[in-house]
Amino acid sequence: MFNKVLVVNRGAVAARVLRALNAMNIPSVAVYSEADHHAPYLEMASQTFAIGPAPARESYLNQDTIIEVLKKSGADGLHPGYGFLSENAGFAQKVIDAGAQFIGPSPKWIDAMGHKTRARDLAAQYGMPMSQGSEVLPDDNDVIIAAARKIGFPVLVKPAGGGGGIGMLPAKDEAELLTAVERSRSMASRGFGTTEVYLEKLIERPRHVEFQILGDRHGDAMHLFERDCSTQRRNQKVIEEAPGPLIPRDKAVAVADQIAGIMRTMGYDNIGTVEMLLGADGSFNFLEMNTRLQVEHGVTEEVTGVDLVRAQIRSAAGEKLGNILPGKAEIKGHAIQARVYAEDPKNFFPSPGKLTVFRPPEGEGIRVDTGYAEGRDVTPHYDPMIAKVIVRAATREAAIDKLVEALGGFDIQGLKHNIPAVINILRSEQFRSGRVHTGIIGEVTGKKV
Repeated sequence: MFNKVLVVNRGAVAARVLRALNAMNIPSVAVYSEADHHAPYLEMASQTFAIGPAPARESYLNQDTIIEVLKKSGADGLHPGYGFLSENAGFAQKVIDAGAQFIGPSPKWIDAMGHKTRARDLAAQYGMPMSQGSEVLPDDNDVIIAAARKIGFPVLVKPAGGGGGIGMLPAKDEAELLTAVERSRSMASRGFGTTEVYLEKLIERPRHVEFQILGDRHGDAMHLFERDCSTQRRNQKVIEEAPGPLIPRDKAVAVADQIAGIMRTMGYDNIGTVEMLLGADGSFNFLEMNTRLQVEHGVTEEVTGVDLVRAQIRSAAGEKLGNILPGKAEIKGHAIQARVYAEDPKNFFPSPGKLTVFRPPEGEGIRVDTGYAEGRDVTPHYDPMIAKVIVRAATREAAIDKLVEALGGFDIQGLKHNIPAVINILRSEQFRSGRVHTGIIGEVTGKKV
């Protein structure tokens, strides 16, 4: 096991990883930018290091500074959390070259799955369920139009080098296609440093269903079932739940078993999530693979009883999966997570400010993951998520009711937040009936989001 682990992140995930390390009696090192110097989770760490100004590129994305801290601290493990450098293969290799273990998949898997078209090609080779798509589009309008015709309109233009919904634009015909490609390339350049984009068949009113995978360094891999992450705004998740509503259990388990078998054959060696689109016809289609811990990992933990962060750390330390997770995982009850953002509930735009009052809900079956405390500032420098409220209950209906009650009791003052909008969605007949899809927020609110 590790002697000391450096946690290179901030907010809720930094707190979550530090909590796991403390439970495992592993000394920890936390880093912070100037904007986070009073963050409450820093008190959980054995050591702390300042790493630069508030802008992420000068602190949490500054690889040279982080490697320097890694060496100074004497840590032999580094946990990247999610976001920032968590899916940067070059950084993962630098950690290894510095004599420490990157707590995540091997750099080759981060690289293989980080480029969307190469990931699709690789997954297809192993028999992953797959919708139609193109290669990276050249600077040739005729070729672009021909690729779209081959797939069949409508299509979705997507950046090849990144995720998070950035640069994903639909095109229903040739008139929209070239404009969408140009806009997507511009957004991809700003967001990911590359203009590479490709096409996928646009699945109408899809559901976003992802499968949790855990592998080890000894050739074994398994799944911990699925999560439904369909409730999104601007292609970014707001509400996640497990298990997925209205998905026959035998079908969900069959797809999960198939994916786990593919990951085992490939030799995938740590935590990961295979994201799929579920069409109205019941077909699952590979979307992408995230080679890191997910923001929504807590809902899987709540229904399986498996601590995914501890499992991830133990896998990275070289333990066998059979020792980490003895026995077959089972789903018990239902869990739902709501992401609480500092944003205007009318338009979902960020709304930074000071948390003059911040009193999370408490109670049986209620879990709140956060990196904030009362009196702290939510700055414009980072993602505006301030907390995740996760509830567990015996049934989906009971979980929805519990989450509505918990969010209603979450006292936040000093800035705008999205809780009113989330409660409105949870109370809607469409959500309660399980008829979720990636456009549900727009349908419930009547707004383009």
